[in-house]
Amino acid sequence: MTKEEEEFYNYWDVARLKKKKFLRKLSIGLPLAVLISVAVLVNVFSGWYHKADVALRSNASLMIVILLAIIGIVIFITIFSSHHRWDRNESVYRELKEKYNK
Repeated sequence: MTKEEEEFYNYWDVARLKKKKFLRKLSIGLPLAVLISVAVLVNVFSGWYHKADVALRSNASLMIVILLAIIGIVIFITIFSSHHRWDRNESVYRELKEKYNK
């Protein structure tokens, strides 16, 4: 194994159980989710599409739907990205473990 592979193997051997905790998962995907949500809000409130702006201002319940959709986006992206990163690191760890055992 190379030095980088050995460092990752040692790091992930210790950190893999810590990374499964819920609060750790939030810190991974939350910044990306917030960035996408802010982009959606800027798009909604910029008024670039006049018909959508009129519909939003005439029906206040659409704002609730938009907020619920943004909360759903944040939750989905946070959970998906944290699971994806953990799975990717775990697969690299298992490959290195097999390589190390040979």
